[in-house]
Amino acid sequence: MTGLAVEIRDLHVVRGGRRAVDGVTFTVPTGQVTGLLGPSGCGKTSLMRCIVGVQVVEGGTVSVGGIPAGAAELRDRIGYVTQAPSVYDDLTVEENVRFFARVLGVPASEVGRCIEAVDLADHRTQVASRLSGGQLSRVSLAVALLGSPDLLVLDEPTVGLDPVLRRDLWGLFHRLADAGTTVFVSSHVMDEAERCDRLLLMRQGRLLADAAPADLLESTGARSVEHAFLTIVDTVS
Repeated sequence: MTGLAVEIRDLHVVRGGRRAVDGVTFTVPTGQVTGLLGPSGCGKTSLMRCIVGVQVVEGGTVSVGGIPAGAAELRDRIGYVTQAPSVYDDLTVEENVRFFARVLGVPASEVGRCIEAVDLADHRTQVASRLSGGQLSRVSLAVALLGSPDLLVLDEPTVGLDPVLRRDLWGLFHRLADAGTTVFVSSHVMDEAERCDRLLLMRQGRLLADAAPADLLESTGARSVEHAFLTIVDTVS
């Protein structure tokens, strides 16, 4: 995947009778960690579902690597981690990852690499039902890493994790980006914003800002991304 990893034009989404995404337009270049930040309920999940191709779109276009989102040829090129862990409770960590490797047609040799990448090697024989919420999220991430996808779409993957593990996961995201993978990650925790190469700030379904963290701070004269976000909200209100 070269050039633009994601291209979204005038996107509109209605969920539950409410406009969840309202005229959003942006592009995501390859090989970067792009953060989608905003309060809970602002439309982040709906937007990410559009990129993966599992969300009904009212209007606009979404493409991944120049291909319409949801196309069959994109299935093994996108890794997706939802907020709810996508694992089987009665299987161990290794059994879960091995199962999805078979489903995806990924070599068994990938299983160990992906488990180690999310720091679960010491828990590989533990049944998923006995894992913490943070550990379950990491199993889902290990599954998403199978096959080294071109694009990783991660919906609030660090929720509930301790500061050390959060730091380590952000380090992993940047290593993946340095190797050519595009990482698109959402969060409602503003202090994670400065870990991104680029930020998209959302509120009430609309895109308020699209800039590198340093540029965002400079343009608003803010001390932090949270302060910058509030400054922008006050400006557009």
